[in-house]
Amino acid sequence: MHSPIAHGRAVLLAALLLLPLPARAQEATKPIQDNSFLLEEAYNQESGVVQHINTLERADQGAAWGYALTQEWPLFGPRHQLSYSIPVIQVDRVGTGLGDITVDYRYQLAGDADARVAVAPRLSVLLPTGDVAEGFGGGQTGAELGLPVSIVLLPTLVAHTNAAVAYLSAADGDVGRTGRTTVRSLGQSLVWLAHPSVNLLVEAVWEGVDEEDAGDSESLFISPGVRAAFDVGQVQVVPGIAVPIGLGESSGERTLFIYLSLEHSFRR
Repeated sequence: MHSPIAHGRAVLLAALLLLPLPARAQEATKPIQDNSFLLEEAYNQESGVVQHINTLERADQGAAWGYALTQEWPLFGPRHQLSYSIPVIQVDRVGTGLGDITVDYRYQLAGDADARVAVAPRLSVLLPTGDVAEGFGGGQTGAELGLPVSIVLLPTLVAHTNAAVAYLSAADGDVGRTGRTTVRSLGQSLVWLAHPSVNLLVEAVWEGVDEEDAGDSESLFISPGVRAAFDVGQVQVVPGIAVPIGLGESSGERTLFIYLSLEHSFRR
């Protein structure tokens, strides 16, 4: 998943994205591989290939929703990757607005998409672009260190493990959230490769938040989902759907998560 800082990640996304025709065709039978929903898979983008990720999350109570567009680009080859996430949030009785943008750099420390074990540490920066007064942003600048690890357990079973810690600055006292914030998160997923083009997955994500002026809180979600892949011309299209279900302090919370990835070459 593609895992920006916790507050920027709280709002997610999905809608169709119009693309120009890519420069060259991808491998026709390319399997689904870097399309987890709530977690990151430790595979950087291939040279010359860009991925456009759209997600939409809607709670089962209330009218609020969150959409986000993430683009992942290889930087001078697959060893380095640069990405950014732009969220759009709809708040009950307020309206729709831009959320807090995140910018990410990831380094392929070990392995790649063809290896049994892959490791790709990430550094993210949170930019307080959302309107705090309207509830679209947290008013905090922050940075997150993340460590995604992907392991092929069996030819048809892959595990992804994530650990991250984020530090967010104190916000302007006028917006209420004045203390510094620390966010720790852990995630684990299993992906069953039932078919190269159809995968079933289950993800579990825990997050602990320590706000200097508001105490501690935590959340835990388990999310079963399914994803599929097909080619439209020279674009690999991967739609998916999941249902994150809250446990523990998050018990009773449930959302609908819709995913759409479009991946293509940008070189001739």
